[in-house]
Amino acid sequence: MTTDPTAVHKRVLIVGSGFSGLGAAIALTRAGYSDFVVLERGSDVGGTWRDNTYPGAACDVPSHLYSYSFALNPRWSHSFSSQAEIHRYMRDVADRYQVREKMVFNCEFTGARWNGAQAHWEVRTSAGNFTADFFISAAGVLCEPRLPDIKGIQTFEGQIFHSARWDHGAELAGKRVAVIGTGASAVQIVPSIAPSVAHMDVYQRTAPWVLPRLMRPYSRPERLACEHIPGLQRLWRGAIYANRELFVLGQAKYPRMQVLFELIAKAKMRLEVRDPQLRRALTPRYRLGCKRMLISNDYYPALGRDNVDLVADGIKEIRERSIVAEDGAERAVDAIVLCTGFHVADSPAFDKVTGRDGRTMSEAADVEGYIGYKGTSLATFPNLFTMLGANSGLNYTSLIYIIESQIAYVVDAIATMDRKGLRTCEVRPEALFEYNRAVQRKLAPSVWTTGGCDSWFLDKHGRNSTLWPDFSFRFRRQLRKFDLDAYETT
Repeated sequence: MTTDPTAVHKRVLIVGSGFSGLGAAIALTRAGYSDFVVLERGSDVGGTWRDNTYPGAACDVPSHLYSYSFALNPRWSHSFSSQAEIHRYMRDVADRYQVREKMVFNCEFTGARWNGAQAHWEVRTSAGNFTADFFISAAGVLCEPRLPDIKGIQTFEGQIFHSARWDHGAELAGKRVAVIGTGASAVQIVPSIAPSVAHMDVYQRTAPWVLPRLMRPYSRPERLACEHIPGLQRLWRGAIYANRELFVLGQAKYPRMQVLFELIAKAKMRLEVRDPQLRRALTPRYRLGCKRMLISNDYYPALGRDNVDLVADGIKEIRERSIVAEDGAERAVDAIVLCTGFHVADSPAFDKVTGRDGRTMSEAADVEGYIGYKGTSLATFPNLFTMLGANSGLNYTSLIYIIESQIAYVVDAIATMDRKGLRTCEVRPEALFEYNRAVQRKLAPSVWTTGGCDSWFLDKHGRNSTLWPDFSFRFRRQLRKFDLDAYETT
């Protein structure tokens, strides 16, 4: 990439307008910064909550916890919010804090390279080129669908699409539909469309643990109380947060405690799945929490419908109008819905960012694994901050808590550098590797490491580069203030 003399220069450039990018834009504005831009490939804010519009799409974190701390929403309609309601909340927040004018929509980010001579980032997009002193990558961890590598998938003649790219023009009613995958999106999609399709085959590679979904509508008096009684909603939110933190004990500290939740999940399965053969196929062979824990009250009943079959034999190949399982059984199908997850530790976006030493983020991860300092900074990538980077994910509570922690750290970093007259900062390799050694030590006894499964939490090196292995308030504590001594500066 060569320097473009017509490139627009900004103090801070943000890629993505999901919860991370939108929150960063608001935080910068509130801190007095105005020289920044947000690049968004979509036509609106929202990120994953804009893109995932499949039937039944909803959040598995309680509504009162799934919002910015500075913009509580007293008008949530249910204890767990739908995709549409969350997206509406994000649009309202963007309007309330007047940050839309800082956003360039329908702008595809195509590449970024660090220019050491000029000490800035050179960013290439479909809407023209930019340069920036600071680059905040807020592209998200659930933005790039993972498509399965199945023999013959390109030959299928029917409708086929990923859950995150739902084809609303597809008419599935009365059709033979195959759902590939049984993760978080599948347990919402299957019960939503099963009543209207002629027949559905659900292809399961690994049985998930499914816990009850404590879903209920909020009454009008509850909503009014949250809106008009000072401190009530914040108190309610704090109680939910404290309850969720208890999950850390079984997942990260003492995995044997998970047996208590396994008993709940098994009791639920026994009540909702009467067929012993189906129940055996749905019983996981790993410890609860090793993979993402799912919540649903209607997934198991949907699998028990006369027009739904669970196929747990794996897929051998896909033909023009059918799917062949590993046992040789061929099943006719008109449409295929891919619930096969996302690229997380191997995001294609990593191929687009080139650091100080000429390596992309992907190339650096190939050698060292995907590692980051406090989930936010990377060695050889000066003035770059990653939102929800390595080992900052959570499996038990709201990611927005982590996002706000990182935003505070990044804004403090920029303010600190301004105050001290510094031009660049890059995390010291020794600080980076010592931090990651400590994280991996904490991960060693966790259920994600010892639970007996192979999950998307692991990168291709078999290393958990996704999750934070402790209480979320400890993550926030370590990002409370920008620690300049961990960085090399100019």
